[in-house]
Amino acid sequence: MRRFLSTAMVFLALSMAVPTRAGKQIHTFEVGDGQFLLDGKPFVIKAAEIHYLRIPHQYWEHRIKMCKALGMNTMCAYVFWNIHEQQPGQYDFTGERDLARFVSLCQKHGMWVIVRPGPYSCAEWEMGGIPWWLLKEKGIQLRSADPKFLEPALRFERRVAEELAPYRLENGGNIIMVQVENEFGSYGTDKAYLSALRDAFREIGWKNTPLFQCDWSSNFKNNALDDLIWTLNFGTNADVVAQFKEMRALRPTTPLMCSEYWSGWFDGWGQPHQRRSSDAMVKGIDTMLGNGISFSLYMTHGGTSFGQWAGANNNGYVPDCTSYDYDAPIDEQGAPTEKYFKLREVMQKYSTSRLPAPPKALPVVSFPQIELTSFAPLMAAENLPAPIASDTIAPMEQFNQGYGSIIYSCQLPEVKAGSLLRMTEPCDYIRIYADGNYIGHLYRGKGYQNAIHLSALPKGARLDIFVEAMGRINFSKLIHDPKGITERVELLSTTDEGHQITYDLRNWQVRLLPVSTEFVSSRQYADTPSARGEGYYRGTFVLKKTGDTYIDMSTWGKGLVWVNGHCLGRFWQIGPQQALFLPGCWLKKGRNEIIVMDVIGPSSPVLSGLDHPIIDQLRKELMPHDGFRYAPRKGNAPLPKASAGNDAAPGARQE
Repeated sequence: MRRFLSTAMVFLALSMAVPTRAGKQIHTFEVGDGQFLLDGKPFVIKAAEIHYLRIPHQYWEHRIKMCKALGMNTMCAYVFWNIHEQQPGQYDFTGERDLARFVSLCQKHGMWVIVRPGPYSCAEWEMGGIPWWLLKEKGIQLRSADPKFLEPALRFERRVAEELAPYRLENGGNIIMVQVENEFGSYGTDKAYLSALRDAFREIGWKNTPLFQCDWSSNFKNNALDDLIWTLNFGTNADVVAQFKEMRALRPTTPLMCSEYWSGWFDGWGQPHQRRSSDAMVKGIDTMLGNGISFSLYMTHGGTSFGQWAGANNNGYVPDCTSYDYDAPIDEQGAPTEKYFKLREVMQKYSTSRLPAPPKALPVVSFPQIELTSFAPLMAAENLPAPIASDTIAPMEQFNQGYGSIIYSCQLPEVKAGSLLRMTEPCDYIRIYADGNYIGHLYRGKGYQNAIHLSALPKGARLDIFVEAMGRINFSKLIHDPKGITERVELLSTTDEGHQITYDLRNWQVRLLPVSTEFVSSRQYADTPSARGEGYYRGTFVLKKTGDTYIDMSTWGKGLVWVNGHCLGRFWQIGPQQALFLPGCWLKKGRNEIIVMDVIGPSSPVLSGLDHPIIDQLRKELMPHDGFRYAPRKGNAPLPKASAGNDAAPGARQE
């Protein structure tokens, strides 16, 4: 223990000799005896976790001010690898991705920063922040020392370090700590991998910055490295003192920190909206501050998983909602909640000065109901891209597409009534057509539906399988989560003599439907007021003044929404979310364009702008039900009747 503390003191003391650099004051942050030291004085970290990538960059400063007015002294943020490097070697740190600007704004407002650069994050974010294109590498071992993973991961980490170099403490910046990986104890035990990351982080620029690792009280010892700071994650209602009991025994003089104190929880499609007690949350923070324990409030402001960036829980596959409200003290729109004011009262108790007033609330607007009458059918030939020939089935990634939808088409042999169409790992929501006619759907879900019965079809009938990717699993070993259909599609039939024939369907035509404004805008639209089917709907609405609003999607089926070129994210009639947050900074006075891709079709193609969210309206009666789970039969047993499965994956992310 003494060796750990002295090592930390040595590599942090280097900046203490230089009082200023280029006109900037140089600060120090280090591990002391039972406490953190900022410029040599005791310092309790009171961090607000927000994710800059879940907030329009125009609102970053407002959210930082909200956190400062809450009594926080530090901002904590993940760096999601996959949004910054969407194709290998192509880095983007502009606009919403301008990490350095976010850190700069924190410094402007006197906030310290904790950076959590992965390479894995979790955070209910698509694949936990790991890029989809790694799945093209056969046999790759994610989150390991496998060079196929580690080499691109470290290239990205080097680029992040370069972006943030001006904000290291020794350069006059405000970054006080950097996290190595994330909750690895819930994934596996691999100290060699974590050691390689630690060494690389120091080499690429974080030599003088305290490095830490976080885990749960139940597993933090599995991968604990002697020369890293150890922190724990837990949530509302946890016994704070008990959480740290074992750590205190192992490291009697280490500063204690809850690196994720969960203020609420996330929502999944088809599940109830999550809420957590304000009083319980505040009690936990009061206990931590009363005992000198540092914390980061996850989330202080959740924001929105715009576009295709929402991930999925591994509890039998439950995709996450677009809203990342998280029942946090600052709601999705940036407004203070009951939790905010209760927490602010407690935080004031531990502040030596009066907390600043919260910034002025951002305006909220609404607009009356409009009908989208311009329509482009989803499966019409003129709206489909050119096909790619493929003899066998392959997942979406092998066709170099990471997000969106994919259509597999082939010609069928003669199909007898009652024959079974079976798919190996269809991911995630599937609609099936024969000669252009819809015949049913499958949903990965808890039952992992993979089969459906067919009616009689003539030889040569065209089979179209539309597959919508709904977000890769972001937790556990199941993050290796390819999309589309992963291996094969089979037709199982029975002869008059009772023998089963299995056709491995081949000679596919594959069409890719990306998630891009350019693609959805270029479909062949026509005015069809009576349109109700699956497809693209386009219309306009007029605003006299701009402000944040919520698009009411309660009459729509399932899909994505774009406004003025910005993808707001996914909607699904099953709820609990029924309205999508639309930031006012993406709107303009006058005419605004909206496009809805609905893969089911609306009950009515109308929508409106609300001045409030709808995140607690579950409609379980609309849950998918057509398909069923089919496992191989034995001998000449008859083909199964349709029935739901229930094969939930173990180890789901939970409190």
